[in-house]
Amino acid sequence: MAFLKAEWRKLIMANYEVDPTVLQPFVPFGTELDLWNDTCYVSAVGFMFLNTKVLGMKIPFHTNFPEINLRFYVKRKDGDTWKRGVVFIKEIVPKYLVSFIANTIYKENYQTLRMNHIWFEDDKSLNVIYKWQFKGKWNQLSVNCKPDPIEIVPNSEEEFITEHYWGYAGINNLKSTEYEVTHPKWKVYKVNHHSIDIDFASLYGDEFADLSKTKPLSVMLAEGSKITVEGKKILSK
Repeated sequence: MAFLKAEWRKLIMANYEVDPTVLQPFVPFGTELDLWNDTCYVSAVGFMFLNTKVLGMKIPFHTNFPEINLRFYVKRKDGDTWKRGVVFIKEIVPKYLVSFIANTIYKENYQTLRMNHIWFEDDKSLNVIYKWQFKGKWNQLSVNCKPDPIEIVPNSEEEFITEHYWGYAGINNLKSTEYEVTHPKWKVYKVNHHSIDIDFASLYGDEFADLSKTKPLSVMLAEGSKITVEGKKILSK
């Protein structure tokens, strides 16, 4: 049985180029940075968890909620296969129990903050907004898009960002966790314009401060789908 089943929907992904040396201290044991076109990416991502079940059970008041995360991309050689995955600098949710479970079982770095979201659409556009409050300041990710999703082009930046099916978290210099995330290939919306107001230094550390002054290489909105998060595996020497 999958550890977690849910839907991830309306994923805003703001993608920045970053110096690989910034991320190197966060790379878990057994993995290495995964680049696209020789570019090292970090992404600020906002989305909704819907219909969430843990070990097949819905937890009251914890089935639908937003999440914000800052993540980057790694790969791990497993025999003759490269596993492409993500590592989270931090994940933010409005539910303390979600943070407790993720931090305890999966060794992630979750934080519980006040959050809200807005979705609205008409015949001409789709608008998605995620907000979260930290130290009295409201941060925001928002997009205005064409209303109809389209297929992702093979070998594109959109495919690189969305097609990572493993999660990794460091435990120490000689040990990390690995877990599989399953979902079908997603569709994306054409973004008309976006708005980003994130205090990266305050939320994620001084090494990410420049992102607040940097224009993202791209901003995309993925429709998402049903997903599963499978049980973890410990990687060690």
